[in-house]
Amino acid sequence: MLRTVSAVRYVTPLREGGSLPALVEADDDGLYVVKMRGAGQGPKALVAELVAGELARKLGLPVPELVLVELDAHLPDAEPDAEIQDLLAASAGTNVGLDFLPGALPYAPGGSFEVEPGLAAAIVWLDAFVENVDRTPRNVNLLVWHRRLWLIDHGAALYRHHSGLGPEAARGPFPAVRDHVLLGAAGSIAEADAELAPRVTREVIDQVVARVPPEWLDPATPADYVAYLRARLEEPRAWVEEAEAARVREGGSGVRR
Repeated sequence: MLRTVSAVRYVTPLREGGSLPALVEADDDGLYVVKMRGAGQGPKALVAELVAGELARKLGLPVPELVLVELDAHLPDAEPDAEIQDLLAASAGTNVGLDFLPGALPYAPGGSFEVEPGLAAAIVWLDAFVENVDRTPRNVNLLVWHRRLWLIDHGAALYRHHSGLGPEAARGPFPAVRDHVLLGAAGSIAEADAELAPRVTREVIDQVVARVPPEWLDPATPADYVAYLRARLEEPRAWVEEAEAARVREGGSGVRR
């Protein structure tokens, strides 16, 4: 189960993101980056955040803690920005928060931080599995904090659920993987697949989907999401072959600075 906290102080909007997330203080004294249910893509972006983030955690990948955040519509009454006031009013109730990593810096492709090839391959594999179209050089969605790489912002994953889930679509390739920011640093995606795919069991998928408030899935059901993710893992996995081919074209297999 995810922890649930209540927002007690609205700190500031984070205008880097298109969905206008906010930094809030909660009743556990923690600071969280809150993704709003009332933002443009609606609750489906929060579904993707929870499903992809919790799958990453199950696989041992570094993701800030995800929590459910109860938000009072009147929390930012002193905020002069009408857009933010409207967003908060539309998001009253349950939202998703990521633990704030103070002082974290965006990962810079070609910079001094070294990404271990196995970790890079695992991240590429995860993003291809959940069809995350938003981890590119333009928008890396990776932070470096305490000399460790952290995965953030999975709201663009599972993009097909905006138009409906189906097993045929689930078995298809994922062309967007060719733009992944870590391809050049990644080791073998095929080897990552051999290690990771068996760990994404039916039980794991059930547990992850069960953490999503069911009303956010509507008109789909939890069973639809479970079936879709299980279908993604059926062999042959075209998206693994595509990711491996893209890695080879990019010249991946070692550490890129």
